[in-house]
Amino acid sequence: MSVAQMAFENAITPVAIIDFEVQIVDYGTIDQNSNGERDINFKNTGDAPLIISNVKSSCGCTVPSYEKKPIAPGASGKITVKYDTNRVGAFNKTITVTSNATEATKLLKIKGTVIATKESK
Repeated sequence: MSVAQMAFENAITPVAIIDFEVQIVDYGTIDQNSNGERDINFKNTGDAPLIISNVKSSCGCTVPSYEKKPIAPGASGKITVKYDTNRVGAFNKTITVTSNATEATKLLKIKGTVIATKESK
């Protein structure tokens, strides 16, 4: 095997790594019709651009949004999740993040309890 072939085989391919600050967002107890929007921050700790291709929730009561542009190595980003706080009761939902990171599919969770406000009763 030539030196060039060995160098090629030993070369490390750059990878994107998505590192979330938290994987479970706990809303706690919140009032009905209050602000259901939360940010889930992350950083690309890899050495290749991170491309998020899809973010979806386990139900229609939770709407995620995210930047469609690549996240450079060392840069940070966020996924914004909006839960419909019109619904009273406990909730536990899953957000599925699909990307080109080493862990291509990542599951995040949101949970909490929405209580009826006096005006709603």
